[in-house]
Amino acid sequence: MILPDGYSDVPAGKIAAVVTHLEMTERPALRPDPPGAWTLRRAEIPGLDWYRDLHRRVGEEWLWFSRLRMPASELTAILHSPLVEVYALEHAGRGEGLLELDFREAGQCEIVYFGVTAKLIGSGAGRWLMNRALEFSWSRPITRVWVHTCTFDHPSALGFYQRAGFRPFRRQVEIADDPRLDGSAPRDAARHVPIID
Repeated sequence: MILPDGYSDVPAGKIAAVVTHLEMTERPALRPDPPGAWTLRRAEIPGLDWYRDLHRRVGEEWLWFSRLRMPASELTAILHSPLVEVYALEHAGRGEGLLELDFREAGQCEIVYFGVTAKLIGSGAGRWLMNRALEFSWSRPITRVWVHTCTFDHPSALGFYQRAGFRPFRRQVEIADDPRLDGSAPRDAARHVPIID
């Protein structure tokens, strides 16, 4: 369904975001790595508690909620798939960034989750992590890497992806139950998105 021009009502208790899907169809030249004391650790078989904690710490402010609501069995099946790779960017001995690559569709890699915690935003860790994401993605026999971001995300996210070499190819409006109203996220998360209950 295509929304009509003009305003469309969003019911109370819901949130609405404009989602931009971006892709690259050839291996890019990587931007220089910024200096920093980061390492990357692959979680071969991620534990759900560990994963959800890191996912929350990276994404709570940007209203990442789908994995927090997902039944444990469904999330486990995704994370333990041999075609899904989960990495933690580590700083000072603690996971401070999340990278999840999904190769389940032949010839493609989706960067499903990508981000760093608030304390690393602006440090260069995101660019360093993106370079690893692109190295790992293009090390497989693929023809496309894609990612999406939305208007709930950090204001610099879209430009960041474009500087990494991604190009927008689709835009959608996503409407969902507000995770701050059902306890999936704290009520004071994402103050840049108003709660209408």
